[in-house]
Amino acid sequence: MFFSRRALLRQSACGFGLLGLRSLLAAPADSPLAPRVPHFAPRAKRVIFLFMHGGPSSIDTFDPKERLERDNGKPVPFKRGLTFGEDAVRGLMKAQWPFQKYGQSGLPVSDLFPHVRTCVDDLCVVRSMVGDGVDHGAALLQLHTGVFSFKRPSMGSWVLYGLGTENQNLPGFVTIKPSLGHGGQNNWSSSFLPGQFQGTAIGNSGMKVEEIAPEPVPYLHSKGLPAEHQRFELDMLQSMNQRHAERNQHDPDLEARIEALELAFRMQVRAPEAFEVEKESEATKKLYGMDDATTRDFGWQCLLARRLSERGVRFVQCSHSYKWDQHSELKKLHTANAAEVDKPIAGLLKDMKARGLLKDTLVIWGGEFGRTPWAQGNDGRDHNPYGYTMWMAGGGVKTGFAYGATDEFGYHAVENRMHLHDLHATVLHMMGLDHEKLTYRLAGRDFRLTDIAGAVHKGILA
Repeated sequence: MFFSRRALLRQSACGFGLLGLRSLLAAPADSPLAPRVPHFAPRAKRVIFLFMHGGPSSIDTFDPKERLERDNGKPVPFKRGLTFGEDAVRGLMKAQWPFQKYGQSGLPVSDLFPHVRTCVDDLCVVRSMVGDGVDHGAALLQLHTGVFSFKRPSMGSWVLYGLGTENQNLPGFVTIKPSLGHGGQNNWSSSFLPGQFQGTAIGNSGMKVEEIAPEPVPYLHSKGLPAEHQRFELDMLQSMNQRHAERNQHDPDLEARIEALELAFRMQVRAPEAFEVEKESEATKKLYGMDDATTRDFGWQCLLARRLSERGVRFVQCSHSYKWDQHSELKKLHTANAAEVDKPIAGLLKDMKARGLLKDTLVIWGGEFGRTPWAQGNDGRDHNPYGYTMWMAGGGVKTGFAYGATDEFGYHAVENRMHLHDLHATVLHMMGLDHEKLTYRLAGRDFRLTDIAGAVHKGILA
């Protein structure tokens, strides 16, 4: 009986899960995933991106504003940009949490993040971020891919394309519990780059850790079959794929699938050890908050990110989705959100530093935009892409340092404005890549992560 290749994949329980396994494993020197020499000496070898989906409020967390304290409740005295809730605009609203200075640097952090505040001397707080997307979908795409209106390769894919991978049995780009909304897979896609560079998703935001942790590595074949039987199935499938490839002379997608099947077989045997978070010491798990139901989920993500990073994964993203979009009940819900991530983030920074990993790992924290200095309704804030905060740690950035500034209301970036193109250029620079030289030719044009813009902000570099 004749089976189509797609039908046989379904029958063999491979399915579309394999599409996420193309970015696996180091390979021969002529492989797209072989390690590459950077353009210049890198400051960082890897990236961990802690993504707060929804848009946390900068003026309630890392960017205090005395003017808002004085003018709380007064009418907005400046021209507003495009907003969502125009009919719900109320007066100015002060920060809902007090700020305290901490550490030798004395950087102010609000009471919303008491654990992260203890790590303030390791942070480079960028208070002047700017994006172009007012809605979540556009803002997420621009943050992750550099553009907000087209499908383009993600930041992690560009890093992997530029540097290759050095590990033997893990993906080079992993996204943990990503959101399936607001662009979904487009936010970790390789787009027109070869499929080997796309991100490998571990679960999604709708899944609980208990659903993912036992078997984070997809099974290539029917679970429970002896290894020799699985090898026999794979050989049969590969034989059919090879014949099909010969008839079509050159089919990049099929060639990537053939490679992915072999690599996935090896990953199924060798990779699970990296995901065995529960084997960490009790002290380590407690550091990340895994002993508390409130912090267990994001603590598991952060601890897994550390385990993957120390095993050579270039780019890891942890997502806290989709919780930070407080158009109402900001104090109540931001409090709940921060309680879930504060201790795990501080645990990650302290653990990475103690292990000597932070110095060459760039940790990035932030959302797709910030929130407005005026109230929306009684107790919310609208979207604000015009001036907001992200922070970095490790990877050669200045520490205990605040860079850039918003205006006295915390609405527009006015000093050292860092557009998302600039952020991408700067991250690539810290990885040893020149954003203007990291290009991919398609349809007669050289494409890059930063499109036709972007400047490296050397003012944040140590």
